[in-house]
Amino acid sequence: MAKIETADIETVATGLQFPEGPIAMPDGSVILVEIGRGTISRVQPDGTVEVVSECGGGPNGIAFGPDGRIYVCNNGGFATFTDDKGRTRIGSEPDSDVKLGYIQAVDPATGVAETIYTEVEGHHLSAPNDIVFDATGGFWFTDHGKTWERTRDHGGIYYAKPDGSHIEEVIYPVEGPNGIGLSPDDSRLYFAETHTGRVRVLDIESPGKLASPYGKSTRGRVLAGLEGEQLLDSLAVDSADHVCVATIRNGGVTDFAPDGTTVHVPTGDLLTTNICFGGDNMTDAYITGSLEGTLLKTTWHRPGHRLHFQP
Repeated sequence: MAKIETADIETVATGLQFPEGPIAMPDGSVILVEIGRGTISRVQPDGTVEVVSECGGGPNGIAFGPDGRIYVCNNGGFATFTDDKGRTRIGSEPDSDVKLGYIQAVDPATGVAETIYTEVEGHHLSAPNDIVFDATGGFWFTDHGKTWERTRDHGGIYYAKPDGSHIEEVIYPVEGPNGIGLSPDDSRLYFAETHTGRVRVLDIESPGKLASPYGKSTRGRVLAGLEGEQLLDSLAVDSADHVCVATIRNGGVTDFAPDGTTVHVPTGDLLTTNICFGGDNMTDAYITGSLEGTLLKTTWHRPGHRLHFQP
């Protein structure tokens, strides 16, 4: 795997409580979640942090929908603790403490959070993790599943409409699905498996429907996998259809090319959890460093892909 040395990484903000889910805004601010305190927050270019919504639980992946609201994959809340360096960390849930997740929609002007979905096909969602909208206004999301002291839920891939009228379990079970994204033309679905270190790809036939012969038990094709003890978190797709995935332990972002070759961009945070693109030419990359509680910024080596409904 090739490696790009990035000496121009800037720390925009510190003191964040397990940041994730960044969205670059037109005014140069970044909206993200702080899982550790159950908020959606806005980071200004000068590093000032303000709360957009106290949505509660464990907000994880977020995306703007067609109605201008922020849609939230809320994992329900994880057991968190502060380590000896004052950093917010996530631990295993006690077996007796069941905090299941849900999908919310948040009005960014008022901060009011509405719960849209709590279950699918008679089963309660476990820990919704990451989300991406297609051009029609429907959204794909991952449910990572939860880990307790002695047991673990399965994860899955889902498709839903933002008006609360439809939710479907498209792939189940999946091993620790995390980041999810669409190719620039919406014809392919990508998702990262945390524990296997793999990125998988599936062809899309129509909104919310995978191409034949994919069935509910499929996991699609492997785009590529990483060697050694490298875990994958959330992702963003760039304008050349490269899948850029936050990488844990080998802290940084791994760029997966369409042919499966990879390039690693180190960030210095062993718990790098997400990336988004913004700026006038979409080459500003904002990256969450969840171990140190930071929002980082760098110039990416190619333009990112602008998401549907991104302001």
